[in-house]
Order: sequence, then structure tokens, then C-alpha cells
Amino acid sequence: MFNVIDDFNRASLGMEVDFSLPSERVIRALEQVMEWRGRPRVIRCDNGPENISAKVQAWAARQGIRIEYIQPGKPQQNAYVERFNRTVRHEWLSQYDWESLDEVQAFATRWMWTYNHERPNMALGGITPKQRLARAA
Repeated sequence: MFNVIDDFNRASLGMEVDFSLPSERVIRALEQVMEWRGRPRVIRCDNGPENISAKVQAWAARQGIRIEYIQPGKPQQNAYVERFNRTVRHEWLSQYDWESLDEVQAFATRWMWTYNHERPNMALGGITPKQRLARAA
């Protein structure tokens, strides 16, 4: 899974599911998020091969986006997405036997909406990511 999180309000902006997620898929997923939310100034990510590829770096440079890579072996530097990944695994991904990737993607999309709009986030004081964003506007 490739998960995109907004650090400000902890909203899930995208969840991409597949057996392999090469840099082209990462770029496509990020472009879809940008169509909806606009271009970020910075993307923080780990040093996975899909993130450090020349294609992703060139794409980010063309977009005017700075990439901040966490230090290898320091997942706490990307704590929000690491916590989100843990929540995904514990709340639903490892709880079911899935029939297909399409089934997982469909469930992820529905769950993402619930996570952003209905599920209180204790780190945000018990409000949802959507409420946090609305209060900032």
C-alpha cells in the first residue's frame, strides 16, 4: 500500500493498493491527490526505491516540490504515516481474507472516507481530520 497523509490535519489523501508500486504509480497517485488538494510544497517519504528513483525526483523538481527523505532506519521521522499504516493494518487490512486487489482498493477507499469524516483522531483533540481542516479555513 502507498498511503498519502496530510501532516497538518492527518487526513488520508490517497491509498494505492497493488503487489508492486513502481515510481510511475507513485507519481500517478500523487498527481491525483494534487488535482484534488493542490500542489504541496514538501513531500516527506522514506527511502524506498519507488521514492528515490530518478523519475520521482525529476517529477518533483518539475512540479516545484521539495522531497524530504527520512534518515534510513528512522521511521519516527515520518511518524504520522507510520501510525496511519499501523492503524490500517490493525483495523482492517490484516483482519480479513481478501479475494482480490480490487476488493482491497474498494474497501480502502470507503475506509479512507470514514477515517477522514467520521473517525475522531485523538491526536487532533478528538475531532476528525475534516473538522481540523475546516477549523483552519
